[in-house]
Amino acid sequence: MTTRARRVARAAAPWAASAAIFIGAWEGLQLVAYRDPIGIPTVCYGETRGVKMGDRYTKEQCSDMLLREIVEFASEVERCVPWDSLPDTRKVAVVSLAYNIGSGGFCRSTVARELRAGNVAEACDAFLRFNKAGGVVWRGLTNRRKAERELCLR
Repeated sequence: MTTRARRVARAAAPWAASAAIFIGAWEGLQLVAYRDPIGIPTVCYGETRGVKMGDRYTKEQCSDMLLREIVEFASEVERCVPWDSLPDTRKVAVVSLAYNIGSGGFCRSTVARELRAGNVAEACDAFLRFNKAGGVVWRGLTNRRKAERELCLR
């Protein structure tokens, strides 16, 4: 992680570095753009916005991009759930889900609805519903959602 990326993580919150490690492990690092399982050009740690096939990045650029995205997704998620009352592990879980399904999808999700209602266990269980890509259940998404659920319940 570059010095700049570390500054961004510290400025965001202590949980941001944990989120980068958690999300990065699930997304995996690809320095050259590729098509994800449903055909979307993707690079680095699952970045899709503005990606074109053939794009190339360094590991440092990817780490910086991931941290910027985490901060951005957190600010978007903060608008739709009671952010300040969430423990750090739950913040990591919800930002990971939002990073993967989009902040709009997250804010319309059962997870967000249940968190707003104060139903933590139901919110955490709802993570398990997001295990499909292109209408197909993926083992990797199922495993990721189980891990996010566990973080959410802590």
